[in-house]
Amino acid sequence: MTSRGKGMTRRGVLAGAGAMPVAAQAARLEVRATLPDKAAFAPMAGTYLDSGTMHPIPLGARAAVQRYLDQRTSMDDHYPTDDVEARVKANFARLINAAPEELAFVQSTTAGEQLVIEALDLPRAGGRIVTDTLHFFGSFYLYEELAKRGMDLAWLRPEGGRIAVEAFEKAITPGTRLVSLSLVSTYNGFEHDLARVCEIAHARGALVYADIIHAAGTIPIDVRVSGVDFAATASYKWLMGDFGLGFLYVRADLRDRLKRTRFGYYQLAGFTPHVYPFDAPGTTIADTKPRNDMEGLFAGGTRSHAVLAQLDWSLDYLLKLGVARMTEHRQPLLARLRQGLAGKGYAIVTPEGSRTPLVTCALEGAYARLADPLKAAKVQITLSRNRFRVCPSVFNDAADIDRLIAALPPA
Repeated sequence: MTSRGKGMTRRGVLAGAGAMPVAAQAARLEVRATLPDKAAFAPMAGTYLDSGTMHPIPLGARAAVQRYLDQRTSMDDHYPTDDVEARVKANFARLINAAPEELAFVQSTTAGEQLVIEALDLPRAGGRIVTDTLHFFGSFYLYEELAKRGMDLAWLRPEGGRIAVEAFEKAITPGTRLVSLSLVSTYNGFEHDLARVCEIAHARGALVYADIIHAAGTIPIDVRVSGVDFAATASYKWLMGDFGLGFLYVRADLRDRLKRTRFGYYQLAGFTPHVYPFDAPGTTIADTKPRNDMEGLFAGGTRSHAVLAQLDWSLDYLLKLGVARMTEHRQPLLARLRQGLAGKGYAIVTPEGSRTPLVTCALEGAYARLADPLKAAKVQITLSRNRFRVCPSVFNDAADIDRLIAALPPA
């Protein structure tokens, strides 16, 4: 078994695999596409405005996966997994202005959030957690259970679709260990003033975790400027990857303050066993050396190589399009959407002036009332029991918004 730079790999024998094939390099995006960019995606049977639930896979990302599968099918030569991993991590680091060493691959956003809780030794260490009801609803269970186990839990509730900074000022009291929020709310697209929340929390000895699944790839993120301590995301939404692989960011200077709760092969930078034929003798079963980056603290087991192949293309695509440019592209679409929804009498719960790609309306019986007319019009949005959400992406245009508005019955 061999080492690779900062970490170990079962694929050490692949270290000489080399760079991407010439054909694969040629397939990478070299110029910035015009927006809307419909050419990067397969033709769709209808109008898709649900990228906040699951983003369509770009054609280039599909081709990247096919190259990976072709190698796995033929087993001819080796797929350069280590090189792909390094590029993916470096590109995501660029997207949020982090260092690659501050990132660990995780299964999902939730997995990343759970790892943060474990590393802070909660609930055993005690103290206060401040969160809000615009955070991911899947985390409600987590924090309510921590409260049952002794944590002092404060829930902030929105007013006018927003969580005011002043609410954090009041709630973050001495003894607060963690402030947990979604930078962009999955419910209504509200965007926190993350830098200000972090400033308040740090002044009172608390750390801040941000779920960035609806922020990464949709709005400019700078973890340095914001000062956020932890952030996590999956890749199947706005990063245009797929289920089963995401990222956990942890500020580098926190590493020695965090509790190590997991011990796995992927966390190692060095591994020398003393139990197999021809091994050098030793006083231990094996000599191990953990990596000194966040993979060394948080890495699990094997990860999806197919999703890595997707992200190798899609993160490059996002960086070359430019997140600020994508944010600018969607503004007239959002204005058109809000005007059309208001014209039909819908109650918009997304704050006015929001730059994020999520617009939500509260509507009792939304699924029951809207599922059939939208299906007939071949328009897809997020439909829930008592609300609906519209999520335009880089391939959507004004005609897509108009088709949605035409398909919606009056509220």
